[in-house]
Amino acid sequence: MKKIIVLLAFGLAIFSCKKEIFVEYGEGLDDWTTATHSNDVSPNYGVVFNQSQVNRIDLVFTSDNWSDMQDDLADVQSSGGGGGPGGGGPTFSDQTPQYFECEFFFNDIEWYHVGVRYKGNSSLNANSGKLPLRFQFDEFEDDYVEITNQRFYGFKELSMGSNYNDAAIMRDKTASDLFRNFGVPAVQTAFYEIWIDKGTGTAEYYGVYTMNEVVFDSFLSSYFGTETGNCYKPDGDGAAFASTGFTLDDFELKTNDGASKSEIQEMYDILHSSLRTSNPTQWRANLEAVFDVDGFLKYLAANNTLQNWDTYGNMTHNYYLYHDPADGLLKWIVWDNNEAFTSGQGNRTALSLSMSEVGTDWPLINYIIDQSDYNTTYENYLSNFITTSFEYSRMDNIYSTQESLLYNSVSNERTGYSFVNGIGNFTSGVSTLKSHCTSRISAVNAYL
Repeated sequence: MKKIIVLLAFGLAIFSCKKEIFVEYGEGLDDWTTATHSNDVSPNYGVVFNQSQVNRIDLVFTSDNWSDMQDDLADVQSSGGGGGPGGGGPTFSDQTPQYFECEFFFNDIEWYHVGVRYKGNSSLNANSGKLPLRFQFDEFEDDYVEITNQRFYGFKELSMGSNYNDAAIMRDKTASDLFRNFGVPAVQTAFYEIWIDKGTGTAEYYGVYTMNEVVFDSFLSSYFGTETGNCYKPDGDGAAFASTGFTLDDFELKTNDGASKSEIQEMYDILHSSLRTSNPTQWRANLEAVFDVDGFLKYLAANNTLQNWDTYGNMTHNYYLYHDPADGLLKWIVWDNNEAFTSGQGNRTALSLSMSEVGTDWPLINYIIDQSDYNTTYENYLSNFITTSFEYSRMDNIYSTQESLLYNSVSNERTGYSFVNGIGNFTSGVSTLKSHCTSRISAVNAYL
């Protein structure tokens, strides 16, 4: 068992001395085991992302911590400005909510002094008590050395989507699963009930959430085999890769802090090179040497078929880029799919299958799809998607299975802590998803 050395300094007027105290990881914590709490094991996907049931998590706060967390949320909600990434969108805050301490229970096992905060953009400002959450299991290890490197079955961080604006509950999870099935990098997901004790001794039901793996925690190693490459979370005008407003500052490094971001600059320079019009063959070869163009076309085919408006082409967020050491290419990773399977919201509409409405301010689409070879590949992926991953009988079974799985948990959601607001709306929402699948398959066939 690993030990932590704590140095206590005692200062007097003319001398000081140090006393070494050896503290074992998990010392004094009854539920701590190597398999459940330590960082000496690989992430246990079978337990954390169990697909056969709706798991339950209980969060227990002190009354002071809960109150402080709500005050912090109010500060974040009141600090929004701007109009949102990509322009013309909702009002987002530049301020990230703080982590607060809670006790975390799963299957009658306790995780200690876990960090939890609110997360999100528009979903964080929803008129609801059901807000998205982020967990960091060793956030407070400096205060409690016995939880150093605490993990949840090998996971350091996890993200909880609130299924915002989704009467069917399953849009975020189903989209992520579909992308993965089609070979597009996307995180693992699972359904969870969240129960919260605010310091009163009574747990309150906060509804069904979607657990999402965190890209830069476990996903990179699981999907790509290594996390040593640079992983970027783009957000802001620069993330459009347009010739105006581009800045490397809008590409936040989530691994290898302080790296040069040279591969992002190189990709931008090639994308905007005059070779695109003077020598398209060379331009394509140069771009394919730094960016996984084929993977991006596969993503576009799936994303446009599903209709997912809150993505690149409309908004400059909800994707990651990973510089994969295996081949040196930047890979597109999808993220946050709760707005999938819908044609739009407000003045935002999902991209058409042709993407002809997308201008040069979104060059990753406009410049790439303008190449006939790439357009042919894109259309082949459209055809392949609706006959494999998005084939109707497969989707009908997925929707029906998840409806049965979720039914009781959704039935128990409370007014003010639900985006469903009645089991009738839930079953209707599932039926809408099935009809949507039929209409989108027809739309692709008509387009092709």
